[in-house]
This record gives sequence, structure tokens and C-alpha cells, in this order.
Amino acid sequence: MSGEDTERGVNKNRTGNSSSNNNINNGYATSSAYLIEDMESQWTSWLVPMFVVANVAVFIVVMYINDCPKHKNSPFDDKCVARFLGRFSFEPLRENPLFGPSSRTLEKLGALEWKKVVDKHQGWRLITCVWLHAGVIHLLTNMLCLVFIGIRLEQQFGFVRIGIIYLLAGFGGSVLSSLFIGDSISVGASGALFGLLGAMLSELITNWSLYTNKAAALVTLLVIIAINLAIGILPHVDNFAHIGGFLTGFFLGFILLPRPRFRWLDRRNLPASAPVRSKYKAYQYVLWLVSLVLLVAGTCNNVISFDLPWHDSIRSFQLSFQIHRWAGDAVPAKEWLMISAIGVNT
Repeated sequence: MSGEDTERGVNKNRTGNSSSNNNINNGYATSSAYLIEDMESQWTSWLVPMFVVANVAVFIVVMYINDCPKHKNSPFDDKCVARFLGRFSFEPLRENPLFGPSSRTLEKLGALEWKKVVDKHQGWRLITCVWLHAGVIHLLTNMLCLVFIGIRLEQQFGFVRIGIIYLLAGFGGSVLSSLFIGDSISVGASGALFGLLGAMLSELITNWSLYTNKAAALVTLLVIIAINLAIGILPHVDNFAHIGGFLTGFFLGFILLPRPRFRWLDRRNLPASAPVRSKYKAYQYVLWLVSLVLLVAGTCNNVISFDLPWHDSIRSFQLSFQIHRWAGDAVPAKEWLMISAIGVNT
């Protein structure tokens, strides 16, 4: 997704002397500059590459367990794709056009499904579904997006904060998705990826005074987000995971990604008699508090709703939503594989 390449760049010339007042220009694409103090260090990205390796490893294990030739040995069955791969060959394209395993295998290994989370109390599926992918195309798309977004964010803010945002956004996307997918199953990491996009937006807002070309940066990022959310209205795409992940990452960005004042960073070079201001501006504290309250309240409300009486009403809405959306389709609702796929814009 080329649009993802619009987050802040990471080219920095460090001198280690904050009194030199050499500002670094980092922008969304080439239109926006972000002013960073020279004294701020740059992190080495290792967690995001580890996430990529983990997702690829999980997909290989899933394909090994799937073993398409073993359950497609009848002459009446469609043939597996790329049979030369042996047990790693893909399901017939009519069943899975993304070159991947069967929906039954994904369900067995932890795909998100309402009934199993609510009725059978398999809450672990809210986490495992983030690490599963429906096919090679799905995996490559999400991992490329993760590399473009995640590495630069990790270089700017460190592995702890970006790791927290990625994992909690994936969980938040799963929670919202499970309330609306009905009898379908959902897999994919794009709830977490949308969380990183949401964090980018809130980081821009909370550090607004540090940006130049603010309007261009904001418009660029909003267009990227809007395009990817619009892709979510296509069939088989689980947009509820996208929205849940985005909102979680958006609130977490206000909590974890505020930049301190320049004068607070430079306080060691100020005269002893100079007044020391607070680390953050007043509006950053307000956004931090409001985001924390909304994030905790929203998460608790969604999780609690799994066990409350009105979940039957939610299921009724799910059914009517799916009937309206999939009217005229011959495939039963139970066979739909809701794929959390983030769009690629070229």
C-alpha cells in the first residue's frame, strides 16, 4: 500500500547537541515536515520484523496442518492448486481464491467465530485470529503494509509503544468484529494495521504544533484511511475489524505517542533561574485523559456485551445485515470467510 509510505520519514542527522537548534524535516510523503530535536535518539526496528516472521511461520504451520491432498483425494473433488507442493498445496480456487487453506482448518486453529467465543467461551480466538491469514495474497498484502507502516513508527517511538498499539488494536478489532460477523469466521492482521493508521492520525493531532504543512499531512492521511475503509464494503472483507482496530489505535496514539515540549527537552541547557514548564502541553493532557476513559469504557462495554441479554438483539441485526448484503448469493452464510484484508493502493 503505497499510501502507507506517507508516515513520517526517519532520515535524521544527529549531532547530540540540542542547543544547536538544528531541526529535522520529516514529512507525510514529501509535503509535510515534522520538527524533531537532534538530541532525540532513533530506535532500531526489530519487533515489526519479528511480527512479520511470526505471521509467515504461522501460515506455514497452517498450510502443513491443512494438507489439501489428504482431503481432496476423491475424483469428484476439485483439485488442489500447486499440487507439487505436497501437503502445502492450496485449496481449490473456487473454495479459496487467495491461495490458502480451507475455512475448516482456519476455524480449527483459532479463527474468530461468534458462537465459539460467546457460547463456548473460547475468548482466546480474539487473539489467535489476528495471527491467521486466509491465503498467500492476504498474507503478503498485510505483511507489506506492516513493514511500510510499522518499521518507521517503531524507529520513531520504540518497540514497546508500537508493540502495545499493534497487539491491543488487533484485539480491539477482534472484539468489534465478533459482535457483527454472525455465523461467518474472520482472520487477519489488518485490525492491528488499522490500529497503526489510527495511531498515526492521533499522533499528528496531539503533536500538531510540531508539524509544518499541517493541512497537507492531515488530508493525505485521511485520504489513505478513507480509501482503506471504503475497501471494507467489498464482499468478504471484515470492515468491523478495521473500524475496531482503527478506533483502538486512535485512542492509544493520544495516550502513548505525545511528544514533549522542545523547551522541556532542552531544560538541561537552560539557566538555573529559568522556569521549567510541564513536559506536555495542556491539550495533550486533556486528550490523554479523554482517550483513556473512552478506550477503557468502550472495551469494557464490548466485552461485557458478550454475556448480556441484549446479545440476542445483536445477533438478529447480524442476520438481517447479512441477508441484505448477500441477497441472491448461493453460498450459505456459514461458508463465508470474512477476510480482514487491508487494501493496497498503487
